Amino acid sequence: MGMQTGYTKYCCFICEWDSRDRKQHYIKKEWPIRVRMQPGSKNVLRVPLVERDKVIMPPLHIKLGLMKNFVKALDNDSDAFRYLRNKFPELSDAKVTEGVFIGPQIRKIIADSHFQELLSATERDAWVAFKSVVANFLGNNKSAEYVNVVQKCISAYRQLGCNMSLKIHLLDSHLDFFPENLGSVSDEHGERFHQDI
Repeated sequence: MGMQTGYTKYCCFICEWDSRDRKQHYIKKEWPIRVRMQPGSKNVLRVPLVERDKVIMPPLHIKLGLMKNFVKALDNDSDAFRYLRNKFPELSDAKVTEGVFIGPQIRKIIADSHFQELLSATERDAWVAFKSVVANFLGNNKSAEYVNVVQKCISAYRQLGCNMSLKIHLLDSHLDFFPENLGSVSDEHGERFHQDI
């Protein structure tokens, strides 16, 4: 989209969401829509190569972002966090602390019922909501109740104290931007290769 990378103030290509206005995160859903992507304003560096309505939101990256925010909100001294660290000994401490996991690792954690038992009540609510989003929105089959499923996840993440990332913002404010056939294309194979490199 020709936008600046990294921790930018206006990182959403759909609206002028202020990523630094943390007091408004999870509260304000409607942000001013970007009228045009003009280089030199609102973190736009170059003219976009792709039209906004042609952008595809990759479900894997949404899943990775939700997982990352969940793990970063966990207490590093908790049993659940230590369990994650021990479950994937090949991962560095820095990757686990930052919540950097790939698709197959997330599937292993989702299938592990013991991990859920180690979570506190608030963490468990967020984890169950995350699993529900993965199964009912980001997977091959989109549930008819996906709007409620996503909203429950966002509420649970807010209760847990997760910082709002661009991916959570997209789910919170631009859910209608996601296509109906969201799960038809998977980029997990490419992401696994990328992580290995």
